[in-house]
Amino acid sequence: MILCITHSQDFYTIDLFFRYLSSQNIPYFRLNSDRMNHLQKININEHFFELTDEDGNTIDSRDIKAVWHRKSWKIQVPEELDENYEKIFLNEYGSLRYNLFTLLKDIPWINPYEYEKKVDANKLYQLKTAKKNHLLIPQTLFSNDEEKITAFFHEHCNGKAIAKLHGALAKSMDAENFLSTTIIEEDSLEFISDIAYCPMIFQPYIDKEYELRIVYVDGVFFTGKINSSGTADWRINQEHLFWTSYELPVEIKNNLTSMMKEMGLFFGAIDMIKGKDGNYYFLEVNPQGEWGMLQKDLGFPIAEKIADNLIKRI
Repeated sequence: MILCITHSQDFYTIDLFFRYLSSQNIPYFRLNSDRMNHLQKININEHFFELTDEDGNTIDSRDIKAVWHRKSWKIQVPEELDENYEKIFLNEYGSLRYNLFTLLKDIPWINPYEYEKKVDANKLYQLKTAKKNHLLIPQTLFSNDEEKITAFFHEHCNGKAIAKLHGALAKSMDAENFLSTTIIEEDSLEFISDIAYCPMIFQPYIDKEYELRIVYVDGVFFTGKINSSGTADWRINQEHLFWTSYELPVEIKNNLTSMMKEMGLFFGAIDMIKGKDGNYYFLEVNPQGEWGMLQKDLGFPIAEKIADNLIKRI
């Protein structure tokens, strides 16, 4: 059996994955990470766990042979819970979830849990590792310091920078509370003092030919090119953009493979820019990144490749 850790609002990509497993006669279990709360019955000892979800489906961890960590999300708090107990509710259910996940550490995962946590929580580590593996990265500052940000802008950005959050606010790219990458110009700096309330990542704006979303599955690449040269963030105007398949240069593939192996990841959604200066710039890798649009629009068998990798390693 393959365990898929996801969340209750996840559709399409996970359905493709389950459909393929069914065609291969591989049993699976869907575990919604946000519903690992009072809605599920969970029992853990030092050897195994048993879990019954809100629909009455039961799983014994001794039957699980591999894990696809599709996407975890924050645990839902019941509306009826007294707000004074919310912190302890989240702390204890978070500990329960972490203990459950790590009990499975010795079987194949996409991705290994601790490696994925390290990469996902530290974009500066990503950039450092990318540079170490001969990928070009933008100058970067993660800061809440108005003076340092202003100095960085004048020294490195040639009159135009981008600002973005380190983490995600939403489970999907089309959610209402999605916050896109923002362009910063000289006249924007007068408002930069508000940065004290929300540290952000700052980089020089790269004059680009196009952006690339690269899905990496254990040395195999599925790359989509998007015609987004006039936007800072292709995710906010997707209905006006279209994907085409793209072949990465061998050198870039080799460097990305080397980077992913050093990070310990079997899977990642990688964002890169092809600049008008001819260079490829690495931006980030999301170990739980989105790729459904590439399978849907370009016919890439990404769900099947993820499943095959786990089946092979079992």
